[in-house]
Amino acid sequence: MKLRDYQKQLISDLYYKLSEGYRKIALIAGTGAGKSIVAAQIFADAVASGKRAMFLVHLDVLVGQTYEKMQLFGLDCGFIKAGWPENPEAPIQIASIQTMANRPWWKNCHADVVIYDEGHITFFSQIGQEVFTKTHPNAVHLPMTATPLRLGKEQFGDYLETLVCSPTPSELQQQGYLASLKYYSFPGNKLEAAANDHDFALEEIKVACDQPKLIQQIVHEWQRLVPGKRTIAFCVDVEHARNVARAFHNIDVPATVVDGNTPIRDRQRMYDALSSGELQVLASCNVISIGFDEPSVEVGLMLRPTNSSALHFQQLGRVMRISPETGKTYGYILDQANNLNRLGYPEDIKGYALPYSTQGSSGGIAPTKPCPHCDRIHYTFATKCVACGYEWPQSKVMVPGPMVEVSPGEYDPLDLIRLFHGHRRQVFHTGEPPEVAIDRFTKHVDKHPSPDWCLGSLFGPMPSPPEKKSIFRYLAQFNRPKTWVVDEFEKEVGVGSFKQLVGR
Repeated sequence: MKLRDYQKQLISDLYYKLSEGYRKIALIAGTGAGKSIVAAQIFADAVASGKRAMFLVHLDVLVGQTYEKMQLFGLDCGFIKAGWPENPEAPIQIASIQTMANRPWWKNCHADVVIYDEGHITFFSQIGQEVFTKTHPNAVHLPMTATPLRLGKEQFGDYLETLVCSPTPSELQQQGYLASLKYYSFPGNKLEAAANDHDFALEEIKVACDQPKLIQQIVHEWQRLVPGKRTIAFCVDVEHARNVARAFHNIDVPATVVDGNTPIRDRQRMYDALSSGELQVLASCNVISIGFDEPSVEVGLMLRPTNSSALHFQQLGRVMRISPETGKTYGYILDQANNLNRLGYPEDIKGYALPYSTQGSSGGIAPTKPCPHCDRIHYTFATKCVACGYEWPQSKVMVPGPMVEVSPGEYDPLDLIRLFHGHRRQVFHTGEPPEVAIDRFTKHVDKHPSPDWCLGSLFGPMPSPPEKKSIFRYLAQFNRPKTWVVDEFEKEVGVGSFKQLVGR
């Protein structure tokens, strides 16, 4: 194998750290940077020096993918995985952390080097920590990850001594190793993140996201923005994925679902069908965020809100691989889940550092509400209490307006106005005061909206008489001074419009 220059540099940096005496080192490289190839080269060097190595994975599909890379270097491997041949004498063991829990012979299997694939998961697993602290404490430990910051209280910096890293995603894009991305999102997107150590409760985001009107809207946006392009959809659960696939079927777009129970051979057939164009949309539930390697995929539908930067950037990375053979020029992200606003863009990454648990979690505080029957706290978009079953009265599902293109850092002025209008419509429908829209918009883009941007935000530039009355009722509910009501009304409808409304 011929390594890319930055892969050679990453390995050189690692060996320099080892020469300085470090033995607990994070290997950080973004999705598509070739972490498996780097690992295989490290193992090839180790075996050539008479060393033994262990490679830990957490998904079955990663065993085969890892072995393929090891074969490229002519490496002899044994396996700690059901269905794969065991060979305790092999210099390299490819091990599933699930199987390791049931086959304790590996505890006496010497290893000089341990690589933890998707280290933000495997390293912090019970087996990973056992390898690190008990069974192989004197080995060189190398957790690999694209995203060092993880959910949970424990972070890499609490265990590791230093790190080495590849170039950032934007640098790899500039070098031609990753595809550039175009991003689209709904203005005024409602779903927000919680500033805690956990991801959203699935029961709650399912209610928020698995809505027929929202699914139809994302299908419509796909038709408008990226028709015919190979697409993967990241969904909340299997039922949500089926509903998304069914919606595409209804417009004669070939689509199917892959989930954790899909046999590996069937998954590969689906991936091949997607590559060939026989299949256009593959809806996934917790399967293709990691371990999916089909460079021709051009579109990612972000339909599952998350507070995990690791999951977020893994998903984005699925469409960042280059594919000159298929004429792919860009990857496209259609973000219904507001993950970009919450967790950022790959281009925002300017460098890497080891995070520590003392740094705390990032993210804004999500609005919450208590259940009136049992006091269980929920996100405001929850419609049913997961503790006692109480159902909040349902208002009409608000379908967002058309997606607009967004980008890291700067927005087009017209997009800013559309985005502000989206926030204005949101607070109008939820009965919150207008200043809430200003606050959310300012947090969204770090820019204060101009007052004249309010004009026509709710019903367009020429609202009907009933629409004008609904605007007045909306403003009157806040018990503010009349001058405030008049001012806010005329910002929305136009100067002199309030006198026309009241007839004087």
